[in-house]
Amino acid sequence: MRWSAMTGSAVTGSTVDGVPPLPAPAPAGSPVAEAYGRLTAAYPGLRIEELQAHEPRPRGVGWVGADELAAGGAALDTHLAWDEAQVLRDHGRAARPDVVAGFGLHRYAWPACLLITLPWFLARRVPRLPVDAVSFHRTSGRMAVRVEEFACLPDDPAAALPGARVVPCEEALRAEVRAAVAQHLGPLLEGFGPRLRRGPRARWALATDEVTEGLWYLGSLLGEERRAVRELELLLPGGSAPYTGGARFRALAGPGGQELTTRDRAGCCFFYTVRPEDTCTTCPRTCDTDRVARLTAAAAAA
Repeated sequence: MRWSAMTGSAVTGSTVDGVPPLPAPAPAGSPVAEAYGRLTAAYPGLRIEELQAHEPRPRGVGWVGADELAAGGAALDTHLAWDEAQVLRDHGRAARPDVVAGFGLHRYAWPACLLITLPWFLARRVPRLPVDAVSFHRTSGRMAVRVEEFACLPDDPAAALPGARVVPCEEALRAEVRAAVAQHLGPLLEGFGPRLRRGPRARWALATDEVTEGLWYLGSLLGEERRAVRELELLLPGGSAPYTGGARFRALAGPGGQELTTRDRAGCCFFYTVRPEDTCTTCPRTCDTDRVARLTAAAAAA
C-alpha cells in the first residue's frame, strides 16, 4: 500500500490543514535540488524544502524530527496516536498497537527513502541524511532536509561541490544508497521496535519494502517503471545485509498476454487485520489470479 493511500488526507493545493507551504529555494549549488523538484512535480503530495547549512529545522504544530521519532518517546506517541485515530475513523474499528506502529513507520519511511533513492535514480547522486537532518510534517506532505554530504561518480560535474564524495563505479554507488538508507532508517527501526513487536530481521524486511515500493511507484509516475525495476533488482538483489530479502520482482501474464509486473513483499503491513477482505497487491497472501485482475483493472482505469 503506497504512502498516499495511507496518509488519511489528500494533499493538494497550496495550503493543507491551515499550514502554508514553504517555498524557500534550495541552497545554491544543491546537488539534489533538481531531483527533489522532479519528485514533487510527479507526486505533488510530497514537497521537500532544503535547508541552508545553519538554518534550523522547522518546529511547531505538526512537525516532527526523524531523530525525535527514533528516540521512541513522546514524539513517537503523538505520531502513532494520529495513526490510531485515523484507523478508527476510516474503518470503524481499532487496530492492534503493533499494527498502528507499522502504519506509522510506513507513513514516514516511504517518503524518507525517496529522499535518498530518487536523487540516485535521476542524477546518480546519493545524499547522506542522518536522522538529525530531516523533519516531517505529515498532514501537509512536507519534509525539510539538510544535505551536507553526498556520493557521486567521477564524471559527475557535482564532484567538485563541497560535500561530494566520489566513488569509482555504479556498484559502489549502489552500496552508498544501501548505506545511506540504513544510516537513516536504522535508528528509526530501533525506536519503533518495541511498538512493532518484531525482531531485527522483520524490521529490515519492512525497510526493504519501503525502498523498493517507493522508487517503483515514482518510477511509474516518471514514465520509467521498467528502468526503476531493473535498478532496484541491482540495488537489492538479496543478501545485502541488513536488508532482508530483495526487490523480488516477477512478471505475470495478463488476459491479453501482456506482461504485468508484480513483486512479493519481504514484510507485512498487517492491514488485513483491520480489513480482512483487503490485502495489498504485493502481499504474499494475494494470489496471482487476484493480482492479475487488480493490475488489469488499474491499467484500464489509467
